[in-house]
Amino acid sequence: MTLHAQAGTHRSTCKWALPVVLFAAFAPRANGQVFVVGEKTATSELKTDFTPTDLQLPETKLSERGRRELIRNLEAEQGFAHRALPMGPGLTLRANGALSPGTEEYRKMIYDKGQAAAPGDRVAITAMEIKGDRIILDLNGGPYAKHRFLSHIQFNDNNVVAPTEKATGARITLLFKGSVPEISAPEVKALLEPVLDFGVKSSEQAYADTLPEPLKNAIAAHDVLVGMTHRMVLAALGAPDSKMREQPSGDPNGARYEEWIYGHVPKTVKFVRFNGDRVSLVEIAALGKPMEIHDKDEMAGYIAPVLEREIALGDRKPENPDNGGSAPGPAPTLRKPGEAISLPNGPNKVIFPDDPPKTGDPKQSDPKQTTTATTTTSSQLL
Repeated sequence: MTLHAQAGTHRSTCKWALPVVLFAAFAPRANGQVFVVGEKTATSELKTDFTPTDLQLPETKLSERGRRELIRNLEAEQGFAHRALPMGPGLTLRANGALSPGTEEYRKMIYDKGQAAAPGDRVAITAMEIKGDRIILDLNGGPYAKHRFLSHIQFNDNNVVAPTEKATGARITLLFKGSVPEISAPEVKALLEPVLDFGVKSSEQAYADTLPEPLKNAIAAHDVLVGMTHRMVLAALGAPDSKMREQPSGDPNGARYEEWIYGHVPKTVKFVRFNGDRVSLVEIAALGKPMEIHDKDEMAGYIAPVLEREIALGDRKPENPDNGGSAPGPAPTLRKPGEAISLPNGPNKVIFPDDPPKTGDPKQSDPKQTTTATTTTSSQLL
């Protein structure tokens, strides 16, 4: 009986010991706090409101010159993010339309891939490509790191080149209906306004804003008026495709003129002639149309201010007090009023010794006088 009782007691103890041990082992974890960040928590403050643009777009297809102008004026442009931009190539913005993906997919993309730029961060267009019906813009390096085959080669267990850093940029695809129209760089920036803010003006835009309203409208419409300056033409049409300098025929003494040429056949070609800094002639040659010539002033009396500065050579000449002028003041000096001009160590009048005495003449030359003359001459030479 005793043996059975002890065995029963042992079995009973083992039966309750295991749950107690397990409870003691997991007791600290039960008291700990576990904080898990979910998608809703991480993306709760993201800005998702969107207002499409309403910009009238040209109907003509983008030309080769327009393509070059877009690349030249948009690459390396900097702006600010209006909303959080996810890393990767997933953003598509339709011209005057919606942004895809939608709100929920947009939040999930940022949660899964991370942010390439937070709202208000500065972003730069590092690369762009125009093809078909879209303009592809890479921001802050783009979504893909540049691959170099040398990164796979090692020499003595050392990489030949440093490993490429992980890409942290974004990509926005601006999608058009049909094909990319003949659009300018400011118009592309206006279409990107819901996502990016290019509020910083270029030098041409800042200069155009200082001009009167008719000139500002002409520059915005890419028109050249007779009387414009070089800077106005650059603001309106940009750099010319070619330049040439010629002299009027039949007048060997005539002033040489400079002509800027925009466009190529069979497209419309504009010839802008400058005499000095002013446009004197504009010729527009369109295929199948007569030559359009503008040779009359079209600035409506406006003359751009020219900074002039008079440069006088030589010293200033004293003015004549008799004619109402005033004589120049004395030269600046450190001497006090009434102080003697001669200074102790300054050059003084040289004192020469008397003539040498004649034979039998009791008069002798003064040695002090001779010494003074010699000293003075030496100091004057120095």
